[in-house]
Amino acid sequence: MVRVFLAIAAILGGLSVMGGAFGAHALNDQFSEKALAIFETGIKYQMYHALALLLVALLLGRAEAGQGWLTVTGWAFVAGVVVFSGSLYALSFSGINWLGAITPLGGVGLMIGWGCLAVAAFQYR
Repeated sequence: MVRVFLAIAAILGGLSVMGGAFGAHALNDQFSEKALAIFETGIKYQMYHALALLLVALLLGRAEAGQGWLTVTGWAFVAGVVVFSGSLYALSFSGINWLGAITPLGGVGLMIGWGCLAVAAFQYR
């Protein structure tokens, strides 16, 4: 799992840098201010959780206990980013407002990840 989470963290981080640059340069003139803000929120949360996933991978590599919770944490972060940030990207590009109703499901995934990380902290050795 360590290598998988490291690779996914690197991919998510790299894509968020590319997306941020794309948003700042290519979308700045094409998107409304609101759509650009929505897109940037997706980018920020993707980067935050790429870094969090990197931490999870590093902890997994050193953990003697709590690995199960760390693994659940990592997958919750991955799923949360895909749904949370992905729905924000889709909303900003399409303008279809009901896509915003999906975003909280991704937020729940991210919160589950943080909760599992807290549990893992108590089992970590």
